[in-house]
Formats: sequence, C-alpha cells, structure tokens
Amino acid sequence: MTAQVTVGLDGSQESLAAVGWAARAAVLHEVPLRMVHVEEWPSTPEVPLSHTRTMAERAESLLRDEAERVRQDRPGLEVVTERARGRAAEELTAAANDADLTVLGSRGLGGLRGFIVGSVSLAVVGAARRPVVLVRAEDGHVAPGGGIVAGVDVSHPCQALLAFSFAEAARWGTPLRFLHSWPLPVSYGYAAVMDPGIGEELGSHLVGDLDDLLEPWRKRYAGVDVAADVVMGSAAYQLVEASQAAQLVVVGRRGRRFPVGTHLGHVAHAVIHHSPAPVAVVPLT
Repeated sequence: MTAQVTVGLDGSQESLAAVGWAARAAVLHEVPLRMVHVEEWPSTPEVPLSHTRTMAERAESLLRDEAERVRQDRPGLEVVTERARGRAAEELTAAANDADLTVLGSRGLGGLRGFIVGSVSLAVVGAARRPVVLVRAEDGHVAPGGGIVAGVDVSHPCQALLAFSFAEAARWGTPLRFLHSWPLPVSYGYAAVMDPGIGEELGSHLVGDLDDLLEPWRKRYAGVDVAADVVMGSAAYQLVEASQAAQLVVVGRRGRRFPVGTHLGHVAHAVIHHSPAPVAVVPLT
C-alpha cells in the first residue's frame, strides 16, 4: 500500500466534486493526491484509431487541467496523474487497494429521490480492501460543523471502522457521533405494549456495551469530541436520518461471502443511496 489519497476522474460533475473532497483529504492526511482516469477498453470490438487518439487527448487534457487547478488551490500538495486502460471497476478497485483512501463521485437524485450509484462505484466499494468515499456533485465541499456520523454494531467486530472514524474526526477537527440501532425482538411486542420500560431496559445494556467498545479509542483520541447513541428502530433509517446534518457518514462492509459480485449489506446500500452527505465505506474483517 502507498501513502496517498486516490480519486477517480472521468470529467463528470460528480468526479470533479470528488477531486475537491479528495484534495482536502490528502492535505489532512499529509500524503500525495493521485488522480486516476480509466479508459474503458475495449469499448467495442473495433475502435477506430482516430477515436482512440481523441479519447487519449481528452483524458490527458482533463488530468492536466484538474491537476493544475488543485495545485493552485492547494499549494504544496503533491499531485500525480495516471491513465489506465481496462475495465473501470477492476482498475479503480486495484487503485483503491493501493491507497490510504479512495474517493469516487456519486450521481444526483433520481426519480425516487435516491442517489444513483453506478455499477462501477458499487463494484469498487463492494470489493476494495481499503476505505472508499462516495461524494455527491453538490457536496464536494465539507459542511462546517456537520460532524461525522458512524454506524456501529456492537455485536460484530468493527475495529477497522472505529479506527477510521476516530482518525478522520481527529484530522478534520470535527465532532464524532456513533450510532447503534436495534430492533425490539418480535417476542417482546405484546410485553412492550404492557410495559414500555422493557425497551429502555434492553437499550441500557447496549449503551454499556457501546461505551465499553469506545473507551480505549476515546483514550487514544482524547481530543476528539465523541458522542454515542443507542436507538431502537431500523439501522438504515436511523443512519439516513442522521446523515441529513452530517459532513460524512461512515458505514462498514463485511467480508465477501461469494466468489464473484458486489456484496453490500442492506444498511450500507440504504445509506449509499439516500445520504446527502459523502459516505465512507470501510471494509471489516
């Protein structure tokens, strides 16, 4: 792995916003920014040579112009550019595996008011072994004071998510909120009607578990303003709601259980498609 922040660039408004977000992240990480443009190849069985040259010229111009813009905006930041040829998902996943952090663009709202995440972005976040951030076109800058919201499951290992969340909160100098959501078991349904305190009693145990989980990290990052909440309900819904006022949302992705394909849990899917804030997907063991 190379100490760098990588960003995918294809000329879309979403990828340009991703470049801006990635440039600031690279400054905070104190590492170079690597811009990668992938030429899908082969796009057709036979591509005319003139068309190939035009595509290459456009790619070179795009990388050159964006690199120069970033250097002007972020004096002192080392910017490197790279052109790759092949399948975009495969090339960007390989690039992500060789970086501290990778940033990709995510398209705007669709007809059902959900963000449209392309197959390439989904493939990368579903397969990359390092964190990947998806950035919206209208949210290339960081909303001041929004804070970082991280979804955590106290019943599963999530040390990688904790490490990423605390480190980013320290770098960005922003508050960090951990959110654990839990559904009341169906078997408690009637009892909860008769005694609403049952839910609170069960939730109090989870609060203790979450505090225990965070305690060593709080000591390590004593300067980070940390809050921890345990709420009853759908984890996907609660995180999407919390994302409305966040500057970054962090979700975990469990290891792939199948040899092929993109595999994301329903919570990560919901947040990726409905959070207006950038979303960081962190691979978990």
